[in-house]
Amino acid sequence: MLSDVRVDLPVRAVLPAVLAALRASGAGVLVAPPGTGKTTLAPLAVAEQVEGRVVVAQPRRVAARAAARRMAELLGERVGDRVGYAVRGDRRVGPGTRVEVVTTGLLVRRLLHDPDLPGTGAVLLDECHERHLDADLALAFAVEARAAIRPDLWLLAMSATPEADRFAALLGGADTPAPIVRAESALHPVTRIWAPPPRPVAPPGAGPVDRALLDHVAATVRRALAERDGDVLVFLPGAGEIAAVAGRLGGLGDVALLTLHGRQRAAEQDAALRPAGRRRVVLATAVAESSLTVPGVRVVVDAGLSRVARLDLARGLGALVTVPVSRASATQRAGRAGREAPGHVYRCWSPATHERLPAQPEPEIATADLTGFALDLAAWGRPDGTGLALPDAPPGAAMGVARDTLATLGAVDAAGRITERGRLIAAVGAHPRLARALLDGAPRVGVDRAAEVVALLAEDTVAGPGDDLTAAWRRLRGGGDAPATARWRAEVRRLRALVPAGTGTGAGRLPDDLAAGLLVGLAHPERLARVRRPGGTSYLMSGGTAAELRSGSPLAGVEWLAVAVADRSPGAPTARVRLAAAIDEATAREVAGPLLRTEREVGWSGSDVVAREVVRLGAVELVDRPLAHPDPAEVGEALLTGLRRTGLGMLEWTPAARALRERLAFCRSALGGAWPDVGDEALLAAAPVWLGPELATARRRADLARVDVAAALRRLLPWAQAARLDELAPERLTVPSGSRVRIDYADPASPVLPVKLQETFGWRETPRLAGGRVPVLLHLLSPAGRPVAVTADLDSFWRTGYPQVRAELRGRYPRHPWPEDPTTATPTRHATPRRR
Repeated sequence: MLSDVRVDLPVRAVLPAVLAALRASGAGVLVAPPGTGKTTLAPLAVAEQVEGRVVVAQPRRVAARAAARRMAELLGERVGDRVGYAVRGDRRVGPGTRVEVVTTGLLVRRLLHDPDLPGTGAVLLDECHERHLDADLALAFAVEARAAIRPDLWLLAMSATPEADRFAALLGGADTPAPIVRAESALHPVTRIWAPPPRPVAPPGAGPVDRALLDHVAATVRRALAERDGDVLVFLPGAGEIAAVAGRLGGLGDVALLTLHGRQRAAEQDAALRPAGRRRVVLATAVAESSLTVPGVRVVVDAGLSRVARLDLARGLGALVTVPVSRASATQRAGRAGREAPGHVYRCWSPATHERLPAQPEPEIATADLTGFALDLAAWGRPDGTGLALPDAPPGAAMGVARDTLATLGAVDAAGRITERGRLIAAVGAHPRLARALLDGAPRVGVDRAAEVVALLAEDTVAGPGDDLTAAWRRLRGGGDAPATARWRAEVRRLRALVPAGTGTGAGRLPDDLAAGLLVGLAHPERLARVRRPGGTSYLMSGGTAAELRSGSPLAGVEWLAVAVADRSPGAPTARVRLAAAIDEATAREVAGPLLRTEREVGWSGSDVVAREVVRLGAVELVDRPLAHPDPAEVGEALLTGLRRTGLGMLEWTPAARALRERLAFCRSALGGAWPDVGDEALLAAAPVWLGPELATARRRADLARVDVAAALRRLLPWAQAARLDELAPERLTVPSGSRVRIDYADPASPVLPVKLQETFGWRETPRLAGGRVPVLLHLLSPAGRPVAVTADLDSFWRTGYPQVRAELRGRYPRHPWPEDPTTATPTRHATPRRR
């Protein structure tokens, strides 16, 4: 077949070496820069040397169709003659087809169906460096199939980046790696032009791309149009940025403005890959990075950004994050400018920034949802992937979540082995959750409607604008968008054929919205959502994640939603609903039965104990009713929680209770740790001990307010300590006048005795507490009750301080005694009676 092609591209010179390597080893690696012709010429060369069909695997549908079309053009034939393609919902092959270009996902399905690959003589894995999940699986399965049952099968990995040694080891083994053949550089040179923004822009992340960078990209496109000839290919991270830059490029005159991204219809994608009669600017995502020739392109403008998926394992929600492009991808992009003639690439970043870029893009296996990947491994008989030629081992946490999901679906057993139900799910060729919805939903809503909704979910690019799934379903039924409808109907036919005959013949006639909601709920029961406020746009999903509808959504205010597509940016408080269907509570209960549970809850909420019976669908409360007879122990625990959260102020601290607590604190201070700690933290920690009986009988916060705290505190004292408390820390002290004066223990290090000076006559030494260890601090008062002296050394006060006090106060208080020697005077608490 290659002999029928007159095009001379750089890879042609090394194809004899490639064929020699395949004949000798059965496997090989071809490393060829962009624009050298590996995608189109290598398959034709291999087809001349093997019996059977040559299957070329591409990671993207648009690339598969484009590669087949280009090879057919080189042969002067139509697609479907000697060169054809097969992608989901679209296959163009014939009885004479020798080269078939397929997506890597389709190749995985074929290998799982029949690892022998009957009728296939060679498998070429193109752009294997892109590291999509299906590409990794296709490589691993093909290597094992060749080793075990098809030693005659040729395997060729083709890449534009220099990780050749890694793939050679995977194809041939660490001891005998597969041969590596390297092609020369691209036929045409590409000149790099560094064009960083004139001022710093915000780094990429979960939020929108900085508007200043989009302004700069548009300005760079205009500059490139003015400075260079030929069409301009512009790389942007996503469809949103493509639309934004397109809006900034108005007034280009006779220049056609086209777009190319994965969410477009096939016809729109193909239009960007056909020559036009005038100059073009093509705004594209990473789909144009490799395996595609956009004709006429002489200039590339690269924004330097890429969009990758990140999975939130805890919530089961994905998010699209913008990241800097890798150096390998930047090289791929630049190569688009040199495919047909010398070209130029305008890089919207600096050389210093370029040196800091990652060498390679992050493999999808490191960040993606691995549920389908894990099911494919189980279907292959290697549930954990051990022993397979996988470029990277799957992350343990993500695989754990994937296996749990598959177990919930009944697809794998406890050991991770695939079940019969799992094989049915795997045969559907869609995400396992969608396959479950098809198989379990068909008996309830009918095969046709189940296939229609699941096809829409599997091909969500056909849904069109808006977030109302049922409205999109009706539009497709009506055939309003012919290309999208054709793709959708092809997928419907495929899915319908996979449902066992006779299924759904007696299905009830649910309205469309409930049928759609039921099917979405079967696929994603954790995304059943209830509105938080009547008429609002904020919802709580059964999985516990908050979700928000877009402003103006026709679904706003619907009480229940089944959310089909949602994403949550890292750090965002809520998920964004992209596609959903209305559902009612009864249907939600039906499809998410395992999430339905009734619980008795007793706990502290707000400011008191709450005892209730709650019916929940996951995190969504359905029923809340008071619990008539809660468990006393649970109530006690709730009160204890409330006490620890609110503090000891919940209790009624009478003067007696406060005084006792202060006396106990004094004993601990004076006598050591044998005495109980009555600080706040210690009392709260020991509350089950000293408040135990009260907690066992209390029912609400008000019951704790009636507790005799003084009596409760005494439970902290062993019998021996309780017996000595009044001796070591008496409430009152008898002074020489006979009065019993209360001691103030507010400062546990220095208890205070406030007493009138005349009542202490005769005391020679300061009284002491705690078995003589601690002197009281005497606050000696005037006859009017005002402090005149503070002392812990009464003997010294009588000798040095008293004479001054006597001199100052005897004239002011003549009716009270002021003896010269107070140590021998008679104490009194009375004044001398007035003379008549």
